[in-house]
Amino acid sequence: MPIEGFDYKEFAASMSEQAKELVPKELQDREKEYIVKTLGNFTLLAGEALYNDTQLNLTVEQAVFITQVIAEWSFHKSIDLIHSGILPQYWDSIMQKIAFTIFEVAKQAVIRKIPQDQLLQAVEHHVIKVYNSSIEELQKKGIIDEETKNRAESQSNIDAMAKQAQEEQMRQKQAAIEEAEKNQAEAEKRREERRKQRKLDKQKASMPQGITQKQMKLMTLALVLKILSQDKVTTILNKFDSNDSLAISEYMNMADLESHIDGDLITNCLKEMKEYLPIKRKLTKENVLGDLLRIYRKVPREKIERVIKNERPKVKKFIAQTYDGEFSELPLRVAGIVAQYVEESI
Repeated sequence: MPIEGFDYKEFAASMSEQAKELVPKELQDREKEYIVKTLGNFTLLAGEALYNDTQLNLTVEQAVFITQVIAEWSFHKSIDLIHSGILPQYWDSIMQKIAFTIFEVAKQAVIRKIPQDQLLQAVEHHVIKVYNSSIEELQKKGIIDEETKNRAESQSNIDAMAKQAQEEQMRQKQAAIEEAEKNQAEAEKRREERRKQRKLDKQKASMPQGITQKQMKLMTLALVLKILSQDKVTTILNKFDSNDSLAISEYMNMADLESHIDGDLITNCLKEMKEYLPIKRKLTKENVLGDLLRIYRKVPREKIERVIKNERPKVKKFIAQTYDGEFSELPLRVAGIVAQYVEESI
């Protein structure tokens, strides 16, 4: 009795359609047609033989499995033959031997209930054996040379596709990792923005009514200045414009200044101010000269000369030489003091 439910014609047609999508793009049209036609013919013949064999008592699944194995190996070995350099008139005989071998090995393995993984290993072993023996036979007959034989035996489209699939899997995995890292970075950025917004909202909520952000920073600075010496306070205040300097002085004189500022707000203001405070640099000739040249670009020379008009000749000579980018014999520590004096006096 034929295998009920096994439509081998439809299955062969389905295998052929799938093959059309998988054939290597670089092949010529006639080569692509050969692959699809060969696969379709062997799949159809094998399916029909299994369907009409009333002695095997195969299930639909077993018949489909055997037919599919023939289709897959027909696909791969026909591609190997095309890449081998062997002339097309010899392809059919080799492919017929391969298809017959697969059919018999797979059929017997299914009958003997050999596990699928062992069945597939046995099929692969016999396919390679028949393929290589067919190639060697062509060489013995003088149809192909040693180079063509070696090239033909080295072909393995099934391994090439497996490697390609593995590489594609790795690319997809890497792409997924990169996408996950990108999403994580964006999520962290959004979280940071939300933290900053909450921090800002908290600052605004804790800020006394009617006091601006700038006033709060000036109050915070006033708190810091209250613990410094008068000389340092004067030096710092001289760096502000007159309005801000006056405001800071007034805040410093407030007896209850601390009560007007939220503790967390003070901390946040100090952290923000710290980002803009100058970093103490190492005293070097290059740094001193750079500081002076920076001042010279902003301040007229006449103004600087008025600042140092009562200084000693060596100081005046030092200033004059620095305009030319030179550093005189003035001791480095003294030169640093002069540079600081000039900056604070202009």
